[in-house]
Amino acid sequence: MTNTPANDLLARLAGKNASSDGGSDPWATLAATTPAHEPVQEFETVGADEKLDSLLDRLNKMAKGGRGEAGALGKSTSYDRDDEPLDAFIPREPTNAREAGLTDTEIEALALKYLVSRGEASGRQISEQLRLPFLIVEEQLRKMKYDQLVVYKDTTVANDYVYYPTDLGRERGKRYSEHCTYFGAAPVTLNDYIDSVKAQSLEKQHPSIDDLRRAFEDLLINPEMFRRLGPAINSGRGLFLYGSPGNGKTSIAERVTRSFGQHIWIPRAIGLDGEILRLYDPSNHEEVPLPQESGLLNSAKLDRRWVRIKRPTIVVGGELTMENLEITFNTTTGISEAPVQLKSNCGTLVIDDFGRQRMRTDELLNRWIVPLEKRYDYLNMANGKKIQVPFDQLVIFSTNLEPKDLCDDAFLRRIPYKIEVTDPSEGEFRQLFKIMCPLMGFEYRAEVIDYVVQKHYQTVNRPYRCCQPRDLLQQVRNLCLFEKEPLELSRERFDAAVENYFAVM
Repeated sequence: MTNTPANDLLARLAGKNASSDGGSDPWATLAATTPAHEPVQEFETVGADEKLDSLLDRLNKMAKGGRGEAGALGKSTSYDRDDEPLDAFIPREPTNAREAGLTDTEIEALALKYLVSRGEASGRQISEQLRLPFLIVEEQLRKMKYDQLVVYKDTTVANDYVYYPTDLGRERGKRYSEHCTYFGAAPVTLNDYIDSVKAQSLEKQHPSIDDLRRAFEDLLINPEMFRRLGPAINSGRGLFLYGSPGNGKTSIAERVTRSFGQHIWIPRAIGLDGEILRLYDPSNHEEVPLPQESGLLNSAKLDRRWVRIKRPTIVVGGELTMENLEITFNTTTGISEAPVQLKSNCGTLVIDDFGRQRMRTDELLNRWIVPLEKRYDYLNMANGKKIQVPFDQLVIFSTNLEPKDLCDDAFLRRIPYKIEVTDPSEGEFRQLFKIMCPLMGFEYRAEVIDYVVQKHYQTVNRPYRCCQPRDLLQQVRNLCLFEKEPLELSRERFDAAVENYFAVM
């Protein structure tokens, strides 16, 4: 690696050196380095301080006492693991800017952009906006006042002030905004993010058969399917789910993540050479804040730049394009958006209807053939820098087509598990009717289902599909509602439903 100039991008925008004394401070600069063309190296874990050790000891005792996720960290859902481990990674609140991986210029830029947008704000309001400890923000605000970028407008409680930007501060804030409009949570470093992925990796999760049963408790899965799914999920690698449409491939893929540990921590944004890469996406990530009664916030302060979420399950289908697999740069805001594979790290990425995407199959295969094997990926930033990031998720390819017709042998070798989701047996088909009838408001009538199976399946040699009981019952229900009749199963209504459902099939 080579040292970078002391004047970083944001410092040049500010018109000053990153180093306050005018000298070269290698740490304070925002490094732009050439990536190593080798797998991401294992990072040494920094020893926890006494406060964190005490916290983890306390939580381990709570977990051994049977409280676990349900008792100590919130309400349990029906599919939570009984032996749910404590969070493998806990982001600790930084005590200074160096520990946070931030330069004074970066904090100044975020604070000024926020003040210019809002007009005025107290030090604690700025601290809350940037998700940084008040002492770090207060120190930077004092420097900004000395540089005549802000002035005190009023006082507040607890030795805080209301800050107002000067003309010089407004001019500099606008200059920062021309480069990037972002003034949310302060970014974390790429190395900190890599460390978090290593600590929360799927490769460290080994769900048991009981974990799988809890994850799939709302689906009818036969024991043979469990036997084949278990090793595939434990591998944390790649998985092909193929078979006839309507047998629940997507439903199975969406529930796989439930068998792993339930929660992970991700940063809201990552800082890269003065650029902002937004990772947290509310449309794909479900936030799960720690409840106050857990005692975590009192025992060890958490870094608020990180957000606790459910292990992500991201499903992409026919809309997938090559652009979705690369960093997206918004030229208007100057903010970069992480691709789907980065957002799905430590979770599951489902490629639904594989082979029917807008992009060609061979394009996707060529793009991912190395990441699937090496477990790391290269992404290009808007400034031209190439970065190496973890590729740590269970990738599930769900398709109605034969895998051998979609991929060559080289790619199939990198997807170690290929599992066919077969048609249900007659017994399983009847069981699906028993399950779905009460859910849709019907009383199950065995003689009517016998009629449906004999006349509309056995007589015409029609294959069973897992989705058909639900779909046929939905048609019967719609017919009852249209006719203003009670919800009741009958042969005539099923005849009408079958005629509609299988009209062109």
